[in-house]
Amino acid sequence: MTRREPDLRSDERTALSQWVDFHRETLLQKCQGLSPHELTLRSVPPSSLSLLGLVRHMTDVERWWFLLHIGGKGPEFVYWDDEGGDPEFDHVDPDHAERDLATYRETVALCRTVAAQRSLEDVVPRHGDPEIQYSVRWIWLHMIEEYARHNGHADLLRESIDGSIGD
Repeated sequence: MTRREPDLRSDERTALSQWVDFHRETLLQKCQGLSPHELTLRSVPPSSLSLLGLVRHMTDVERWWFLLHIGGKGPEFVYWDDEGGDPEFDHVDPDHAERDLATYRETVALCRTVAAQRSLEDVVPRHGDPEIQYSVRWIWLHMIEEYARHNGHADLLRESIDGSIGD
């Protein structure tokens, strides 16, 4: 898998989209070539952080921001629930690794389509608190921040699994 580098010169919308895609591809690249078991290896106790957990987490983060907020669709989370804890991290299973990766890819494709339909200047209410409103631009920028932070975690996880380092 090769990542596409964002253009050095582009309009704002293209730059935001390309940077989010770059980070999406980075997360998948960190998972590439590992066995299902390796994808579920935890970082350090008591953390439940794993590469597959990050993929599952970002699946629901994509759904929260792009589908629910920008698209106005119901949350339909795949992994998160109201019972507390971190089910996207706590309940990883090597037997479901391929399915979880496919769900992530499908979610990303859907989110790309939904997000492309809104202007960066559009404003959307926060789910559960319509007094708070976000610009679509803010959501795109937040997603870059969210991915950058978690891809830092993915770097460390991957290095601890097989010594691989890099972007």
